[in-house]
Amino acid sequence: LMSFFAARNLAHNYLVYWVARRLLEIARTVPDIVWALLFVLAFGIGPVAGILAITMHTLGAQGKRFAEVNENISQLPIDGVRAAGGNWFHVMRFAVLPQVLPNYLSYTFWRIELNVRSATIVGFVGAGGIGHDLFTAVQLLYFGDVGAILLIIVVTIMAIDILSEKFRHSAIGKAAF
Repeated sequence: LMSFFAARNLAHNYLVYWVARRLLEIARTVPDIVWALLFVLAFGIGPVAGILAITMHTLGAQGKRFAEVNENISQLPIDGVRAAGGNWFHVMRFAVLPQVLPNYLSYTFWRIELNVRSATIVGFVGAGGIGHDLFTAVQLLYFGDVGAILLIIVVTIMAIDILSEKFRHSAIGKAAF
């Protein structure tokens, strides 16, 4: 949602645009591992810290990426919706969203893929999740478990990539092969 306010062509107030951009910069500048350490201090060791860490970094990164996608749209559909009497919500729904949806889907699935890998790393600092299980298996020298966990991560990333392709092709009106 913040990406609409962080796009120069969609924000009607420069102050709103500037604040939205700065908030997104703060969220994405701090690496997810640092967010994890901060949230572990605040909430203790566990999955809540890991989820919040990955969420904070993702909000910043995706917000910026989506804002840039929003800035590259055609102004003609926006002018058409406004000329027909549409409000801000109508403009976003009927003029902006159809133009940006394929990119949103592609970037969202890409980020989910990154977050699966980040969850593994964040788990190593005690934030829980599959990374914690991998760390424990390595410490205990359970190499069969290590291999199985790595295989699960690889298969999960492959499944996300396949789903991404199918959804993106559906959004642009092409059938996935």
